[in-house]
Amino acid sequence: MKQENLQAEKKYNLWIVILSVIIPIVVAILFGVNLREMGFNVEPLTFLPPIYASINAITALVLVLAFRAIQNKKIALHKKLMQFAILLSLAFLVMYVAYHMTSDSTKYGGEGIIKYVYYFILITHVLLSIVVIPFVLITYVRAITNNIERHKKIAKITFPLWLYVAITGVVVYIMISPYYV
Repeated sequence: MKQENLQAEKKYNLWIVILSVIIPIVVAILFGVNLREMGFNVEPLTFLPPIYASINAITALVLVLAFRAIQNKKIALHKKLMQFAILLSLAFLVMYVAYHMTSDSTKYGGEGIIKYVYYFILITHVLLSIVVIPFVLITYVRAITNNIERHKKIAKITFPLWLYVAITGVVVYIMISPYYV
């Protein structure tokens, strides 16, 4: 059975690599595209930041609930919550890109030590949001291919990374929100 599970898992490896590379590249490219500056008559989607920050908060909550569910051997609930967390992350990504394609970036206006704290949180959030992509994909594939022991091993890394990204997304929003125009 284990060999079958490993073979099933290997089918997904190419997709994991492709998505882990393509997603950050596409987001970076689209982040630099401003439709209004390109002459398109679009309204700035300035209402999105509190929505996608809320999605990050909900994602963090869902991740914790999924963790508790698996601790209590509620496998079906854990699976549904994890799939929901992935969908929430995708919704966040779409809204984040849409906001930045239609709106000017907001500059952080804090000063002193808090400015360094903000940039530390922001930089670690952005870097780990890229790093966590293959971890989430590998963890998910190991679950759906029934490689549960391997799934557990990587989930111990994926969970805190993903939770950190979700929580720091909210913190970044809270810290920059006074500076939105």
